[in-house]
Parts: sequence; structure tokens; C-alpha cells
Amino acid sequence: MLKIAVIGGRETVMAFKALGLETYPAADGAEAGQILRRLTRDNEDYAIIYIEEALAAQITAEIDRFKDRPAPAVILIPGREGSIGLGQAALKAAVERAVGTNILGD
Repeated sequence: MLKIAVIGGRETVMAFKALGLETYPAADGAEAGQILRRLTRDNEDYAIIYIEEALAAQITAEIDRFKDRPAPAVILIPGREGSIGLGQAALKAAVERAVGTNILGD
């Protein structure tokens, strides 16, 4: 069975733990990058990995490895402080790659 993981600050991931998702608290980008590498290297059972935007901003090279792969889908989510716009920008870029033009508008 495929699983869903959440990487983020302790306060962010605890809400997802209550929903039954696998959670991985990370204090900084370096730790988030290590967790992402471990999840994708050791275990191919993850269909989706959510990463808090603030941490994702620090590990863009790691995340870019997955942008053209079907699994796992790496999705950026806002943290407790709110969105910094990375998730929306990543979605827009993915749609442009798939469709060939910006259909979402600005």
C-alpha cells in the first residue's frame, strides 16, 4: 500500500499526524533534505511527500529531482506562519510544463 509522508516543522507535522499520515519533523533544510533522501532511497512506498515551504526553499535542488517523476509526488505546503508562495509557483510551473502555456493566470 502506498503511503503519504509530511516533512516540516514540529508544529506543522503534528496536525497531519492526527490524520494518520507519517510525519517527519525537521528543524532546518539540511535535516529536511536528509529525510527526503532517506524516504526516497530506502523506501519506494511513498506516493506523496508533502514538504513545508520554508524548508523546501532551502532544498530546492533535492526537490527538483522529482518534478518530472510520477512518484513520489513532492508537494509544497504552507507552514504554520502561512504561505510564502512556493507551492503555488510550483503548481503553476508544473501546469505550464504539462500544457505548454500558462492557463492559470497570474
